[in-house]
Amino acid sequence: MDRTGARAAAMKLIYEWEMGGDGGEETRQDLLEIKPDEKERDYMEQLFAGVREHAADIDAEVSKYAVGWKIERISRVDLAIMRVAIYEIKYASQPAGVAVNEALELARAYSTPEAVPFVNGVLGSFVRSRA
Repeated sequence: MDRTGARAAAMKLIYEWEMGGDGGEETRQDLLEIKPDEKERDYMEQLFAGVREHAADIDAEVSKYAVGWKIERISRVDLAIMRVAIYEIKYASQPAGVAVNEALELARAYSTPEAVPFVNGVLGSFVRSRA
């Protein structure tokens, strides 16, 4: 697994957590097929734990920039994608361009075509607010 795969796995774990799961070892090995010694597993773990720890703050950022949308109405997949990106930018010192680009790729792969401009708009507004 590379960094892109680690982000996708973290997004899936965050989605599962949002839906009431625990993102535990059974999910990681059986559903996502992530082995304990997998390359970049530590990064996936950092993303998952970090988003859970800072979820309230990250969700406040999403709410601030998802103009006209209540967070409850945002697709859980799209929310998980944006949570990973905002965590990477705000807490993991990932360059904003990298985090946003990776988020858009996740939206293209795992969400609807309409999600891409939505995710881009929310994340773009978040990034501009930090400049």
